[in-house]
Amino acid sequence: MNKTIITSTVLVLSLLGGVGCAVTDGQSSAGQYVDDATITTRVKARFAEDKTVSATRISVETVNGTVQLSGFAPTDAEKSRAAQIARGTPNVKEVRNSIVIEPSK
Repeated sequence: MNKTIITSTVLVLSLLGGVGCAVTDGQSSAGQYVDDATITTRVKARFAEDKTVSATRISVETVNGTVQLSGFAPTDAEKSRAAQIARGTPNVKEVRNSIVIEPSK
């Protein structure tokens, strides 16, 4: 019976240790990961509500409250608006705007 308890304890501790590994590079805790995921979801939702920003062509990633925007926009105005929306989202500390303006065809 003691062997079963020890084996179970080792298994549980291994699984709990794996949860910490699920946090991506740069995030200090599982809680920070959840906060960042919430920020990303909020920014994407605001993009979807805004008629001037293409939510499907702009990617959003958040690490420690810093939002990274990437993807493509047809105009500088859309690129700027996307950054403005992200900055106005609760808990965003910084916005890095790497959206590329597509050349006119």
